[in-house]
Amino acid sequence: MSNMDLIKFPSDGVGKVAVLLGGDSAEREVSLNSGNAVLQALLRKGLNAIGFDPAERPLTDLLEEKVDRVIIMLHGRGGEDGSMQGALQLLGIPYTGSSVLGSALAMDKIHTKQVWQSLGLPTAKYKIADKRHFEAGSCSAIMSELGNEVMVKPAREGSSIGMARVTSAKQLENAIQDAFNYDNQVLLEQFIDGPEFTVAVLQEQALPSIRMSTPHTFYDYAAKYQDNTTEYFCPSGLADDQETKLAELASLAFSAISGSGWGRIDVMQDKTGQFFLLEANTVPGMTEKSLVPKAAQVAGIGFDDLVLAILHTSFEEEIARS
Repeated sequence: MSNMDLIKFPSDGVGKVAVLLGGDSAEREVSLNSGNAVLQALLRKGLNAIGFDPAERPLTDLLEEKVDRVIIMLHGRGGEDGSMQGALQLLGIPYTGSSVLGSALAMDKIHTKQVWQSLGLPTAKYKIADKRHFEAGSCSAIMSELGNEVMVKPAREGSSIGMARVTSAKQLENAIQDAFNYDNQVLLEQFIDGPEFTVAVLQEQALPSIRMSTPHTFYDYAAKYQDNTTEYFCPSGLADDQETKLAELASLAFSAISGSGWGRIDVMQDKTGQFFLLEANTVPGMTEKSLVPKAAQVAGIGFDDLVLAILHTSFEEEIARS
């Protein structure tokens, strides 16, 4: 994929653009960094653009600002879970990325896995811990069923917030209780021992895959945003046929949950070479350490042009509603 393969970058008729950033989710800091980077790119391209933090202003101020379209750079709840998308639809303001359904599904790791599982797409074995019914005495049986090494994930958080990798029943119990601080439902997933990949999807095309390597026990929040020890490989080192297979799987997984416009699919590969889908992201990070810009760069798409390609997805959403 190259920049010539993308839908034509918008030049006329864009109007005033608001970059939604910040918000009040647990990922506020990352969202501010992403949003400010995107805003500066729009300004460098000569567009009429402003930053807009819905944690500091009522959303109806977008109407007073006479905003024509929105780039959503809100990560996590309130921005990535369909609620912001629904609010913008009610206001009649076109926005980037996935619709209400796609956003809500992707934000919920459990429902995402259930959709993929129903379609026969590869995903690791899992169990669900519900805060209302959780019994600590079940942890030993869960560990045994899932292979004695388990990833614990709040169902509706991003950036690896609240996640843990455990190898004993006691660790599992503690990790579940910690994850309950973020969500009433927690995904317990068999740990896949092997390399982790991510594939960005932009305008229905898969960008080159990225392989991540970190000395951390898994690719956690610190590995993503704070440390300099994480290594990123793009091209990822896969053989051509494996790269093609991974791209096809990512595109299929993204469309299966009604993802549209742009997003990212995270994948693990076990020792036999089998890929397993982890989760989907409908508003991936756009910071200097983020993965989508890294993949776009390898595909020949600079950061500013990537931002314009993302902006163009608001035109597609506008057409879909007309």
